[in-house]
Amino acid sequence: MNNNRGQATFSKYAWVLDTIYQARSISFKDLNAKWMDADISGGESLPKRTFDNWKDEIADIFGIDIVNENCGKYRYYIENEDDLEGDNLRQWLYKTFSIGNTLSNCQSIKDRIVLEPVPSGREFLQPIVDAMKQNRVLNMTYQSYWRDEESNFDVKPFFIKLFRQRWYLVGQGTAPSFSSKPPMIYSLDRIRKLHKTEQTFEMPENADAKQYFKGCFGIIAGDGTKIMNIKLKVTASQSNYLRDLPLHQSQTEVERTDEYSIFTLRLRPTYDFVQELFHNIDNVEVLEPESLRNDVAAMISRMHETYNKQK
Repeated sequence: MNNNRGQATFSKYAWVLDTIYQARSISFKDLNAKWMDADISGGESLPKRTFDNWKDEIADIFGIDIVNENCGKYRYYIENEDDLEGDNLRQWLYKTFSIGNTLSNCQSIKDRIVLEPVPSGREFLQPIVDAMKQNRVLNMTYQSYWRDEESNFDVKPFFIKLFRQRWYLVGQGTAPSFSSKPPMIYSLDRIRKLHKTEQTFEMPENADAKQYFKGCFGIIAGDGTKIMNIKLKVTASQSNYLRDLPLHQSQTEVERTDEYSIFTLRLRPTYDFVQELFHNIDNVEVLEPESLRNDVAAMISRMHETYNKQK
């Protein structure tokens, strides 16, 4: 299957999956009517045998089971919908293909759609995933943000995470000097060369990506910062944004007035979280904990001094 045909086929899977998910349950007759109205159909009807084949492919690729209720209108529905909504990987795959399917039918208005760049470093994603599946050590040439010279070393790939349009690898070097240190985080767009070695490794006992990033805002983890209860006072206008796009899954709105809202979070106030606060520092005030409030106040004071210096 060439790339164009493969992309077209995946778009059809995504269309079927998205249509059934949005309808919650739908008969084949109604599904076919929607299919005929969609640009992706090319005006041709959807054969029942083709649909049955697609259901099997969707189950294999996404792990999502489309079944028939076998009574009444014999409608189709997603049997393991809870798995789709509770599994981050499946949900991400579904949403990605769903959005891709929507956009693939927008060629006639492509000049009216503005997108962000796709996640960087993606050319290294597949070899890293392959190495993770086989527990194989990677040899990596890496250009750190903080050093002028590239470095080459072997690393055990533990986890990967997507954050703010960038892929990150969590891994531990194989050299003796790394053995007593926590895993490091590497940005895939700083990798210069990468290949899988023949050396294998054993994952640390009870290693779990969700647990590793528990309480983290972004990708900074393992630096010793403790999970804290954080309280923020946010202006009414900015509160609307936080309700629609929470800073963290632990976010809760505990007070709401015409002038402001109070939000609580439970996370590690690492550098990346503090940077996020500064994006809206004129609309956000840290109330608790006092240590974080003092840190933010000190940063504001230093900024004030910088901008008030004589040129």
